Amino acid sequence: MINIAIIEDETAATEKLLGYLDELSQKCGEEFHTVTFDNPLLFLTGYTPNYDLVLMDIELPGLDGMTASRKLRELDKEVALIFVTNMSQYAVEGYQVDAWDYIVKPVLYYDFALKLERAIDRIKSRRGSGVRIQVDDAIKIVSTRDLLYVEVAGHSLVYHTTEGIYRSTGSLKAVEKTLPPEFVKCNNCYLVNLRYVTGLKSYTVTVGGDELQISHPKRKEFIRKLNNYLGETL
Repeated sequence: MINIAIIEDETAATEKLLGYLDELSQKCGEEFHTVTFDNPLLFLTGYTPNYDLVLMDIELPGLDGMTASRKLRELDKEVALIFVTNMSQYAVEGYQVDAWDYIVKPVLYYDFALKLERAIDRIKSRRGSGVRIQVDDAIKIVSTRDLLYVEVAGHSLVYHTTEGIYRSTGSLKAVEKTLPPEFVKCNNCYLVNLRYVTGLKSYTVTVGGDELQISHPKRKEFIRKLNNYLGETL
């Protein structure tokens, strides 16, 4: 699944993009989860790095798309950014905010599909290895980018992902060895993807909207690794 945010204040333009995404989904078999915003301030307020791709207009109310993109890059350096605009003369400034491409209005499906397919290929190539989860008699492969945290519950492992929750068997220690360094234990029951941390209190951390307990022995090391991760991504 590709998570997409559309920031566009014109309803007709938004509906056209949504229609194109539906058409592209049927063509390439890719599933899109799309959220729309008619104001960039709404998009940026409480932003969490859950998106793979942002389609950004430049002429927007309250905050122009270029300024909004600069603020976005302060919060998320990784998300793919494509401008959708009739102001092509400004699109070249997109290099300043590491924009991948731009699409000129009025948007034609062929141009849209060509650039979106290219972006999807890049998104998939940089997602890295997936986690193999045994669910009943089937294997579910989840990208590490889409994994919020892994929980030990009784004799089961519970994988909390952007797509849903999956139960399996195994040990948290074994799973930890297969994951990249941004996955850190906050206690012996939770292995957290630091990418999705949105809040921290004395002995709790908020991940994907869930509050998880931080154990006293692991608190200092967890906070150190979180600070290091935030320092690298800001």
